[in-house]
Amino acid sequence: MLDGGELDVLTGDYLAELSMLILGRDRLRDSSLGYAKTFLTQLEGILGTALERGVRIVTNAGGVNPAGLAAAIGTLADRLGLTVRVGHVEGDALARPDALTANAYLGAFGIAACLEAGADVVVTGRVTDASLVVGPGIARFGWRRDDLDALAGATVAGHLIECGAQVTGGNFSFFTELPDGGRRPGFPVVELHPDGSSVITKHPGTGGAVTVETVTAQLLYEIGGPDYLGPDVVTRLDTVTLHQDGPDRVRVSGTRGTPPPATLKVGVNNLGGFRNSMTFVLCGLDVPAKAALVREQIEAAVGPAGLEFRLARTDHVDADDTETASALLHVHLRDGDRARAGRAFSAAAVELALASYPGCTLTTLPGDATPYGVFTSDTVPQDAVAHVAVLPTGERVPIPPPPLTCEQGPPAAHKSPVGVPSYHLRRGALGKLVGARSGDKGGDANLGVWARSEPAYAWLRGWLTVERLGELLPETAGLTVERYELPDLRAVNFVIRGLLGQGVAASTRFDPQAKALGELLRARIVDLPAELLPAEGTTRSAPPDVRGGAEDRR
Repeated sequence: MLDGGELDVLTGDYLAELSMLILGRDRLRDSSLGYAKTFLTQLEGILGTALERGVRIVTNAGGVNPAGLAAAIGTLADRLGLTVRVGHVEGDALARPDALTANAYLGAFGIAACLEAGADVVVTGRVTDASLVVGPGIARFGWRRDDLDALAGATVAGHLIECGAQVTGGNFSFFTELPDGGRRPGFPVVELHPDGSSVITKHPGTGGAVTVETVTAQLLYEIGGPDYLGPDVVTRLDTVTLHQDGPDRVRVSGTRGTPPPATLKVGVNNLGGFRNSMTFVLCGLDVPAKAALVREQIEAAVGPAGLEFRLARTDHVDADDTETASALLHVHLRDGDRARAGRAFSAAAVELALASYPGCTLTTLPGDATPYGVFTSDTVPQDAVAHVAVLPTGERVPIPPPPLTCEQGPPAAHKSPVGVPSYHLRRGALGKLVGARSGDKGGDANLGVWARSEPAYAWLRGWLTVERLGELLPETAGLTVERYELPDLRAVNFVIRGLLGQGVAASTRFDPQAKALGELLRARIVDLPAELLPAEGTTRSAPPDVRGGAEDRR
């Protein structure tokens, strides 16, 4: 990014819910740790170049110890013979004796204060991902707390680049249409404007692509309803418009903001116990009976408490090799007793090798249990958190909460789908007409689905109901599923409550972060409107479409 073209600020997003658990355990072991050590390794190679070119660096790699990382950067600079001004942001860590980590999601004004004071590098702990972009915008353009539309527009820009190459073709449903087939997508660049609008682009000569659809895919990632809550602003995602602004340039505009809530989200991590897994290979005939035998034997050996059995029917009838003739039985154990979840369990599984079903073999070796964490979230009043910017001089500047907040009610009820237009139907994969992007939020999953044309959206909007989603993805049936429409994006978004159980670190699901849920949906064979399908043997060229906002379409 530093060598590839013009740049003012380089951001780095290191924190996920699982990351905070890992960093919390690090600091529990050594109080000087708790930050992303890989950031220091990366910084060593580029700090001199960034200082020489006047590129500021803003990162949340401070994790649960931003002051520790700030000090480590100073030590690194001394060793390299460089002079660097480092600011950091504190106040997110909350005292919770019953938690491993408890961190409020801070906003962007502390970052801005450090930049305004001349910091070359700004380190934070838990801020919202978008704050890494909003903070530099505040510092550059002088936005105030009541510049809600500008703050909301910058929040969208920050959300779009927080996952790097996911907005330039990484993990894109239609990757085969990208100029380089998705082999090496470049990292994104945001051109941020004083009104909060932006252009998403990338350095010349890098791979991937920036199109309305690649941007749509990332915009739908890990969101809920149209109201995107943040500590500085509530961003109305149903006001965002996208327009192709030239090759590898998408203009993002029209975003409206409303006052933020009076509370901050708090992410809480606790150690949940210990876990272990063993996988049996069941080849050939009588797969259900073989799985039942293993279950009876394992339960007899270690007791049924905490055991979970998942049979993946990967086997094919009349297969001509062992792998394609085999199913996989995944056996998981979670327990507060490390010994029971450890060798006692894995050894019991291995001991079945000569005393169970015919062809008994395992893909895993016996091993000890590993600890797992449980993520939950709650809220605290904004004015109960001591948000502080520590300037390069060491001066501590309190960051007051927003003067105007707005009570947030429950998410708006999803709209009742309209009738489905009449078409001739043809069986095919849903992904021929739609793209999807999915992800995790604690124990919940989100699944955003967008259509590739206006007629396809008219069909999708009426066809893909909560009930139909339950038919296509049976594991969602019986769970609370919220459905939201985003017509300017030609998309619907589903929030599936509880799909991931106690969260990523505790989940025994095959896809514990729901990253593949969207592709599973796209692979389902359904009745598609024949008139909307592409001609057989044809593919679309990139960029897939050029469109503006709702006003343009009307």
